[in-house]
Amino acid sequence: MNSVSVYGTVLGIYLVALVLLGIWMARRTRSAEDFYIGGRQVGPWVTAFSFVAAYFSSVVIVGGGAFGYRFGMSSLWVAASNVLIGCTLVWIVLGRRLWQFTKRLDTMTIPGFIGKRYGAREAEIISALIIFVFMIIYNVSVLVGMGRIMEGLMGVPYTTAVLISGLIILIYVSIGGYLAVVWTSFIQAWIMIFGLLLLAFATLRAVGGLPAANVALASLDPGFVETPGVWGLSGLLSFALIVSFGVWGMPQLLVRFYSMKSTKVLRLGTVLATLGGAMAVLPYMTGALSRLLLPALSNPDLAIPRLTEQVLNPWGGAIFLAGVMAAGMSTFASVLIIVSGSIVEDLRRGVNVALRPAAAGTGGRLMGAAGRDEKREVFLGRIASLGAGLVALVIAYRPPGLVLVITAFAWAVIASSCLWPVVLGVYWKRGTRAGATSSMIVGAAVALGWMAAGKPFGVHGFIPGVVVSLLVFVFVSLATKPPARETVARAWGGEA
Repeated sequence: MNSVSVYGTVLGIYLVALVLLGIWMARRTRSAEDFYIGGRQVGPWVTAFSFVAAYFSSVVIVGGGAFGYRFGMSSLWVAASNVLIGCTLVWIVLGRRLWQFTKRLDTMTIPGFIGKRYGAREAEIISALIIFVFMIIYNVSVLVGMGRIMEGLMGVPYTTAVLISGLIILIYVSIGGYLAVVWTSFIQAWIMIFGLLLLAFATLRAVGGLPAANVALASLDPGFVETPGVWGLSGLLSFALIVSFGVWGMPQLLVRFYSMKSTKVLRLGTVLATLGGAMAVLPYMTGALSRLLLPALSNPDLAIPRLTEQVLNPWGGAIFLAGVMAAGMSTFASVLIIVSGSIVEDLRRGVNVALRPAAAGTGGRLMGAAGRDEKREVFLGRIASLGAGLVALVIAYRPPGLVLVITAFAWAVIASSCLWPVVLGVYWKRGTRAGATSSMIVGAAVALGWMAAGKPFGVHGFIPGVVVSLLVFVFVSLATKPPARETVARAWGGEA
């Protein structure tokens, strides 16, 4: 068999297995809570490794490899921050409290949490709109990553590769919902980790080991092995923060804490997420090493695909291809569930309540409301996820810029708007409705404006976005009337 046949066989078997798993999980999806957060019955192994798979997607594998190719070994600091800040600390700081708060408030989306925590319907709608728009943009980058790797390894036209991978995900997500997402992500995490290890070892052997490779990179440009090196301190720090601390405001990752069966999941889950997240080092390292074997690439996004083709045999390449597709699919699927929830659970209900206040029922209850048609809610969730996925597919046909650049843009806006209302929402009782709402609007505007201005001083829009968002949140909250005692008591379980 030639390499294309091997790739096609392995990938075909893998994709069929994903669809079958989605069909099987559909039998366990009977309510909206099942569709969006798995009925809050997910254990530590699946929670941890689905978190890892959704975090370190094809964006990190293809895009991280591209940044390693461009900036050298200093990109490993990005991976280190991914593990410490983006995995370990977020599980420790937010995991327990988010599970407790969302259970008390009876909500299953980030906008829903923000709306109920602050008693702010307008904040819920604003955050849902931001998530809807910029999560779709993020999903474009995921599709681009999968398309590039299939194009590079199999010779499949980019547009065909995007169409195949996107449609498969749409099928199993729309059928099986969140349970299909986390279980496929659990499997995909292991395939991804194995594929990255395989490529890393093969690359190190091809360049004569890490010490020899560092010497060779330094001979090309000392900046490839120094810190901050050719990247520059402001660029390196701001990028490391956005893809690490930015996680703290990313809905597709935080929803993992909603779906845990209990807070006991966090004990083992934190360790597993940290160990699994350590694999983030590999794509940045192999991307940096690939410059020695592929010195004249016109598009850095092709570094990992071309490297795979050069250092692995067809079967090894097929396993790595499956790993990259696994990574991308897990993230794309997770985002589809989040976007679907934002449309159906937040935007639709928020608009309905705004137009017909009586529809809010008692306290504007979103989940488990009397008379709720669960079958209809699941159906609407499936339609919304299909629609959001198709929009991302259309945009991905003519993608703008490098994979990781698109990702950082989307993450900057989402984190600048959602991070502080979530983090301070579970730690600071004095946070107010006006503080949360103004923080989201100003944070998103500053991030967008900073990037539109060309990232002055080499600092990414995420940094000024989250700093200004924090200052606005605190200042406006302290300058306005404290939240109602009943709002605080409901969120803190009776502690006003």
